[in-house]
Amino acid sequence: MPHKIRAVERDGKGRYVIYGDGEDEPLLVVHEDVLIRHRLFKGTELDEEQLAEIGREAHEQEAYGAALASLGRRSRTRKELALYLSRRGFPEQVSKAALDRLAREGYLDDSRYAREFARVRAEGYYKGRNLIRSELLRKGISRGEADAAIRNLDPETERRAAVEAALKKWPSLRGEFRDRTRKLAQFLYRRGYTGSVVREAVRAAAGDRAADAEDDGFYGD
Repeated sequence: MPHKIRAVERDGKGRYVIYGDGEDEPLLVVHEDVLIRHRLFKGTELDEEQLAEIGREAHEQEAYGAALASLGRRSRTRKELALYLSRRGFPEQVSKAALDRLAREGYLDDSRYAREFARVRAEGYYKGRNLIRSELLRKGISRGEADAAIRNLDPETERRAAVEAALKKWPSLRGEFRDRTRKLAQFLYRRGYTGSVVREAVRAAAGDRAADAEDDGFYGD
Protein backbone atom coordinates (compact mmCIF):
# COMPACT_ATOMS: atom_id res chain seq x y z
CA MET A 1 0.00 0.00 0.00
CA PRO A 2 1.52 3.36 -0.99
CA HIS A 3 2.11 6.14 1.50
CA LYS A 4 0.98 9.60 0.44
CA ILE A 5 2.85 12.55 1.94
CA ARG A 6 0.44 14.89 3.72
CA ALA A 7 2.93 17.27 5.37
CA VAL A 8 6.60 18.25 5.35
CA GLU A 9 7.88 20.13 8.41
CA ARG A 10 11.33 21.43 9.23
CA ASP A 11 12.73 20.54 12.64
CA GLY A 12 15.15 22.56 14.72
CA LYS A 13 18.19 20.66 13.41
CA GLY A 14 17.94 21.58 9.73
CA ARG A 15 16.15 18.37 8.79
CA TYR A 16 12.73 17.73 7.28
CA VAL A 17 10.10 15.52 8.92
CA ILE A 18 7.82 13.73 6.45
CA TYR A 19 4.28 12.71 7.52
CA GLY A 20 1.92 10.39 5.64
CA ASP A 21 -1.86 10.48 5.38
CA GLY A 22 -3.52 9.02 8.46
CA GLU A 23 -0.22 8.47 10.27
CA ASP A 24 0.85 10.21 13.46
CA GLU A 25 4.47 8.99 13.40
CA PRO A 26 6.83 10.43 10.76
CA LEU A 27 7.47 8.38 7.66
CA LEU A 28 10.96 9.82 7.27
CA VAL A 29 13.37 12.39 8.69
CA VAL A 30 15.73 13.61 5.96
CA HIS A 31 18.19 16.34 5.11
CA GLU A 32 17.43 18.84 2.36
CA ASP A 33 19.48 17.14 -0.34
CA VAL A 34 17.57 13.86 0.14
CA LEU A 35 14.29 15.77 0.20
CA ILE A 36 15.02 17.43 -3.14
CA ARG A 37 16.60 14.40 -4.82
CA HIS A 38 13.52 12.25 -4.17
CA ARG A 39 10.98 15.11 -4.51
CA LEU A 40 9.50 14.44 -1.11
CA PHE A 41 6.78 17.07 -1.29
CA LYS A 42 3.16 17.11 -0.19
CA GLY A 43 1.10 14.73 -2.34
CA THR A 44 4.02 12.49 -3.39
CA GLU A 45 3.30 8.77 -3.06
CA LEU A 46 5.90 6.26 -1.92
CA ASP A 47 5.70 2.48 -1.94
CA GLU A 48 7.37 0.32 0.71
CA GLU A 49 10.49 -0.29 -1.38
CA GLN A 50 10.98 3.42 -2.04
CA LEU A 51 10.39 4.21 1.61
CA ALA A 52 13.01 1.69 2.71
CA GLU A 53 15.56 2.95 0.17
CA ILE A 54 15.07 6.61 1.11
CA GLY A 55 15.23 5.70 4.80
CA ARG A 56 18.56 3.93 4.26
CA GLU A 57 19.91 6.88 2.30
CA ALA A 58 18.76 9.34 4.96
CA HIS A 59 20.45 7.25 7.66
CA GLU A 60 23.70 7.19 5.68
CA GLN A 61 23.48 10.95 5.20
CA GLU A 62 23.05 11.44 8.93
CA ALA A 63 26.09 9.24 9.63
CA TYR A 64 28.08 11.12 7.01
CA GLY A 65 27.19 14.46 8.61
CA ALA A 66 28.12 13.23 12.09
CA ALA A 67 31.46 11.88 10.86
CA LEU A 68 32.24 15.05 8.91
CA ALA A 69 31.49 17.20 11.95
CA SER A 70 33.80 15.00 14.03
CA LEU A 71 36.59 15.43 11.48
CA GLY A 72 36.03 19.16 11.67
CA ARG A 73 36.92 19.08 15.35
CA ARG A 74 40.10 17.01 14.94
CA SER A 75 41.69 14.54 12.56
CA ARG A 76 40.76 10.90 13.04
CA THR A 77 41.58 7.55 11.49
CA ARG A 78 38.94 5.44 9.78
CA LYS A 79 38.92 3.06 12.77
CA GLU A 80 38.40 5.94 15.20
CA LEU A 81 35.53 7.32 13.15
CA ALA A 82 33.93 3.88 12.88
CA LEU A 83 34.03 3.54 16.67
CA TYR A 84 32.61 7.04 17.05
CA LEU A 85 29.68 6.27 14.74
CA SER A 86 29.10 2.95 16.50
CA ARG A 87 28.81 4.76 19.84
CA ARG A 88 26.31 7.11 18.17
CA GLY A 89 24.18 4.08 17.35
CA PHE A 90 24.76 3.79 13.59
CA PRO A 91 24.78 0.24 12.18
CA GLU A 92 28.04 -1.04 10.70
CA GLN A 93 26.83 -0.99 7.08
CA VAL A 94 25.51 2.55 7.41
CA SER A 95 28.82 3.69 8.93
CA LYS A 96 30.79 1.94 6.19
CA ALA A 97 28.84 3.72 3.46
CA ALA A 98 29.40 7.09 5.15
CA LEU A 99 33.12 6.46 5.65
CA ASP A 100 33.56 5.24 2.08
CA ARG A 101 31.99 8.49 0.88
CA LEU A 102 34.30 10.57 3.07
CA ALA A 103 37.29 8.67 1.67
CA ARG A 104 36.15 9.22 -1.92
CA GLU A 105 35.75 12.93 -1.27
CA GLY A 106 39.22 13.18 0.28
CA TYR A 107 38.11 14.02 3.82
CA LEU A 108 39.25 10.68 5.25
CA ASP A 109 42.75 9.48 4.36
CA ASP A 110 44.63 7.19 6.73
CA SER A 111 47.89 7.54 4.80
CA ARG A 112 47.81 11.32 5.08
CA TYR A 113 46.82 11.08 8.74
CA ALA A 114 49.70 8.69 9.47
CA ARG A 115 52.31 10.95 7.85
CA GLU A 116 51.14 14.04 9.73
CA PHE A 117 50.76 12.17 13.02
CA ALA A 118 54.30 10.78 12.73
CA ARG A 119 55.77 14.18 11.88
CA VAL A 120 54.09 15.94 14.81
CA ARG A 121 54.99 13.20 17.29
CA ALA A 122 58.62 13.21 16.18
CA GLU A 123 59.00 17.00 16.17
CA GLY A 124 56.98 18.08 19.18
CA TYR A 125 56.51 15.13 21.52
CA TYR A 126 60.04 13.64 21.72
CA LYS A 127 58.91 10.29 20.36
CA GLY A 128 60.98 7.95 18.21
CA ARG A 129 59.89 5.88 15.27
CA ASN A 130 59.32 2.66 17.20
CA LEU A 131 56.83 4.23 19.60
CA ILE A 132 55.16 6.26 16.84
CA ARG A 133 54.64 3.13 14.78
CA SER A 134 53.01 1.36 17.75
CA GLU A 135 50.71 4.32 18.30
CA LEU A 136 49.68 4.35 14.65
CA LEU A 137 48.84 0.64 14.75
CA ARG A 138 46.71 1.15 17.86
CA LYS A 139 44.79 3.85 16.01
CA GLY A 140 43.89 1.39 13.28
CA ILE A 141 46.45 2.43 10.69
CA SER A 142 47.54 -0.54 8.59
CA ARG A 143 51.08 -1.85 8.93
CA GLY A 144 51.90 -0.78 5.39
CA GLU A 145 50.67 2.77 5.95
CA ALA A 146 52.41 2.98 9.33
CA ASP A 147 55.71 1.78 7.84
CA ALA A 148 55.40 4.29 4.99
CA ALA A 149 54.80 7.11 7.47
CA ILE A 150 57.86 6.06 9.48
CA ARG A 151 60.01 5.95 6.34
CA ASN A 152 58.85 9.47 5.57
CA LEU A 153 60.25 10.82 8.85
CA ASP A 154 63.27 13.10 8.61
CA PRO A 155 66.14 11.28 10.41
CA GLU A 156 67.76 14.59 11.34
CA THR A 157 64.56 15.85 12.96
CA GLU A 158 64.32 12.63 14.95
CA ARG A 159 67.95 12.81 16.01
CA ARG A 160 67.64 16.45 17.05
CA ALA A 161 64.52 15.74 19.13
CA ALA A 162 66.22 12.80 20.87
CA VAL A 163 69.23 14.93 21.77
CA GLU A 164 66.96 17.65 23.14
CA ALA A 165 65.03 15.09 25.18
CA ALA A 166 68.27 13.65 26.55
CA LEU A 167 69.63 17.07 27.51
CA LYS A 168 66.44 17.83 29.42
CA LYS A 169 66.37 14.46 31.19
CA TRP A 170 70.05 14.15 32.13
CA PRO A 171 70.15 16.68 35.05
CA SER A 172 67.29 14.91 36.86
CA LEU A 173 68.96 11.49 36.88
CA ARG A 174 70.65 10.32 40.07
CA GLY A 175 73.35 7.74 40.82
CA GLU A 176 76.79 6.85 39.55
CA PHE A 177 77.71 7.94 36.07
CA ARG A 178 77.13 4.51 34.50
CA ASP A 179 73.76 4.24 36.24
CA ARG A 180 72.76 7.65 34.94
CA THR A 181 73.75 6.79 31.37
CA ARG A 182 71.88 3.49 31.59
CA LYS A 183 68.77 5.22 32.92
CA LEU A 184 68.98 7.81 30.17
CA ALA A 185 69.31 5.15 27.50
CA GLN A 186 66.34 3.27 28.92
CA PHE A 187 64.30 6.48 28.96
CA LEU A 188 65.09 7.11 25.29
CA TYR A 189 64.28 3.53 24.31
CA ARG A 190 60.89 3.89 25.99
CA ARG A 191 60.36 7.01 23.88
CA GLY A 192 60.78 4.78 20.83
CA TYR A 193 64.23 5.78 19.59
CA THR A 194 66.49 3.28 17.87
CA GLY A 195 69.89 2.22 19.20
CA SER A 196 72.01 4.48 17.01
CA VAL A 197 69.89 7.53 17.89
CA VAL A 198 69.95 6.65 21.60
CA ARG A 199 73.73 6.30 21.52
CA GLU A 200 74.20 9.71 19.94
CA ALA A 201 71.71 11.40 22.28
CA VAL A 202 73.34 9.90 25.39
CA ARG A 203 76.76 11.08 24.23
CA ALA A 204 75.36 14.57 23.63
CA ALA A 205 73.93 14.73 27.16
CA ALA A 206 76.61 12.87 29.13
CA GLY A 207 79.69 13.98 27.23
CA ASP A 208 82.73 12.01 26.12
CA ARG A 209 82.61 9.76 29.18
CA ALA A 210 79.42 8.17 27.80
CA ALA A 211 81.58 6.13 25.42
CA ASP A 212 83.03 4.29 28.44
CA ALA A 213 79.56 2.98 29.32
CA GLU A 214 78.85 1.53 25.89
CA ASP A 215 80.49 -1.76 26.75
CA ASP A 216 77.67 -2.43 29.21
CA GLY A 217 75.58 -3.61 26.27
CA PHE A 218 72.44 -1.54 26.79
CA TYR A 219 72.60 -0.03 23.29
CA GLY A 220 70.80 -1.79 20.49
CA ASP A 221 70.81 -1.35 16.74
